Amino acid sequence: MRIAVAGLHTECSTYNPVIAREADFRVLRGPAMLRDQYFDFLTHFPAEFITVLHARAIAGGAVERALYDKWKAEILDGIRAALPLDGVYLAMHGAMFVDGMFDAEGDFIAAVRHLVGPDVLIAASYDLHGNVSQKIIDGLDIFSTYRTAPHIDVPDTMRRAVTMLVRALRTGVRPKLAWAPVPVLLPGERTSTQDEPAKSFYTQLHEIEEPTGIWDASFQVGYVWADEPRATACAVITGTDKAAMEAAATKLAQDYWDVREKFVFGMETGSIEDCVDRAIASTTYPVVLAESGDNPTGGGVGDRAEVLAALIAKNARGVIFAGIADRAATEAAYAAGVGATLPLHIGASLDPSSTPVDVSAEVVFLLETENPLYREAVVRIGGIDLVLTARRRPFHNILDFTKLGLDPHGAKIIAVKSGYLSPELGPIANPGIMALSPGVVDQFVERTTRNHTPRPSFPFDRDFTFVPQVKWSALAK
Repeated sequence: MRIAVAGLHTECSTYNPVIAREADFRVLRGPAMLRDQYFDFLTHFPAEFITVLHARAIAGGAVERALYDKWKAEILDGIRAALPLDGVYLAMHGAMFVDGMFDAEGDFIAAVRHLVGPDVLIAASYDLHGNVSQKIIDGLDIFSTYRTAPHIDVPDTMRRAVTMLVRALRTGVRPKLAWAPVPVLLPGERTSTQDEPAKSFYTQLHEIEEPTGIWDASFQVGYVWADEPRATACAVITGTDKAAMEAAATKLAQDYWDVREKFVFGMETGSIEDCVDRAIASTTYPVVLAESGDNPTGGGVGDRAEVLAALIAKNARGVIFAGIADRAATEAAYAAGVGATLPLHIGASLDPSSTPVDVSAEVVFLLETENPLYREAVVRIGGIDLVLTARRRPFHNILDFTKLGLDPHGAKIIAVKSGYLSPELGPIANPGIMALSPGVVDQFVERTTRNHTPRPSFPFDRDFTFVPQVKWSALAK
């Protein structure tokens, strides 16, 4: 069996003014995809995989339209050259926004479907924070999404999607897709699967699958910082028994609606000032202070300096702050060299809507790298060791700190631009607290501008009723 593999994987806040360009993506082409650990699981399947192109980037702003058009054309050309095919596997995120276009994944998947025709099976894997539309469902035969947030089941989800595709091709049994939108749109920080009610809700997905004629039960929380017509939660069911699929989609949609008011933040929250005061006063450590409104993995810009300013104003000591994206400040630190003290203008380097800070800082560490885009500098401002980066990036893993000569275990306060804490930072947080800070991924989603999001929708609207309605893919009718 011959299966083409491709995908465009990113998450885009429509409130983020920073356009995502080619340099922001990690791009794999051709045989290099199978050699990469992200896709090497494919070599364990009894199929011939024709790998075309996969582009993946940290969450951010809209993807440049010309770049999307270029990659879309390249993928379609690669698939066309590989014909005839038995199947296509698309490794996606589901929350891509292309400059000037709604429903970018719908456009992309529809183009792939038009090229290969109705007889070729198409499977897709998604992030549970992706958004779905009827156009997306109409183009697919198989769908599977992450079941954890933080996402620790990415390889499992990709493998699950390909397993279903290979199963369908080997047996000749073609599954169908059903979906049930739910007018609820909440941030991932309120719907982490580490906390209730999401923990129990996602556990049931395994329970409603085989042998009921359901191959996969998926649920999309959706991506709240996309002001798009498709921005909503939904259940998506892959299977062969239409009655069982309809019952499962209805149940999941109703269950999610019923617990909508119970989703809360999984750790202590407060204003920047409140959280900084609590962190300084804490008798246990390290306190992990998450700056949620500027979280780059959620679509934040990553260049805001309000938390840094508050830490400086409170004379905080024993602090590691990782980090602030500011290429000019990073380059200045590299030009000065380790041991130098220099004035720095930090923050608002990408989005000028926030307030920068002016400080005197000592350069204590410079990461050795041949690529200027990957430069990272540690500068000391009083009792604060601040990481400056030339590009937007998160600091989620212990290695992110130790490679810069920083010991997160020994810090009193670790400040990171994050929402819920990563699987490596969560266990060392003592405690973790989340600042409900300003930014383009504002946790107060009710105050974000909504011009295109379907209404009514919770939590933007509250006085309305909901009855689940199951919809089918065009191929299932």
